Amino acid sequence: MSTLAERTEPMETACGYRAARTLPLRVELVRQLGRRRTLVMGAILAVLPFVLLIAFAIGGSPSGRDGRVTLMDTATASGANFAAVNLFVSAGFLLVIPVALFCGDTVASEAGWSSLRYLLAAPVPRARLLWSKLVVGLALSLAAMVLLPVVALAVGTAAYGWGPLQIPTGGALDAGTAAQRLAVVVAYIFVSQLVTAGLAFWLSTRTDAPLGAVGGAVGLTIVGNVLDAVTALGHWRDFLPAHWQFAWADAVQPQLEWSGMIQGTAISVTYALVLFALAFRGFARKDIVS
Repeated sequence: MSTLAERTEPMETACGYRAARTLPLRVELVRQLGRRRTLVMGAILAVLPFVLLIAFAIGGSPSGRDGRVTLMDTATASGANFAAVNLFVSAGFLLVIPVALFCGDTVASEAGWSSLRYLLAAPVPRARLLWSKLVVGLALSLAAMVLLPVVALAVGTAAYGWGPLQIPTGGALDAGTAAQRLAVVVAYIFVSQLVTAGLAFWLSTRTDAPLGAVGGAVGLTIVGNVLDAVTALGHWRDFLPAHWQFAWADAVQPQLEWSGMIQGTAISVTYALVLFALAFRGFARKDIVS
């Protein structure tokens, strides 16, 4: 029978073992890039600009209603306008899907394949495993958000020409400024989706069903949008991430306005940090059986 001293001695590690070198980011990235859902999601985002292009070709150029001109009505003015419209129609829901997918189908998928315990037995420290999967999930989410406007800009430029970004309220931004503003828009959309990423990642550490984590994050995001539509909540809506999701519209104005995006960023980052912390804390104490 082993003595208490023997049982409490620190475990010896193999020569050359370094916890920080386990599950490198490039290995996890290659694994995720090769998965079918990554390729399918990328294909969907790349095809969307072509779908809108065909829709405008069939239905004709959009026009304002009741004398009002919106961003959608300027879609065919230039490639920059076409890219901005693609972001407008997809930011509310479509871009939520890749974020929930890449961040929710991480730990849960390993558990569903019964490979999670083998990764931890490699041994990969739990915090290292979560860190690698979170970084890769966020990187793929950002790549998805960059892919859409880049393809849309190329398609729109080929169809409508390279020119200034026509602003619905009047005026225009030259092509160089428009490209910079679109970069600001993409960056803000990514930050605003960190809440969905946090929800998906936290749920991924709580369940063995990837669909549950992804669907739960999407569902809760939709609930947030519904609550934001309840005007009776008044100023309480200011604490909802969904309330600031279209604050990026201030970036496609003659004068760039930061106040709304700063408030939205503060809300999103705060929620995301709490959710990420809950994921790491809960997973560190979780009994891994799959």
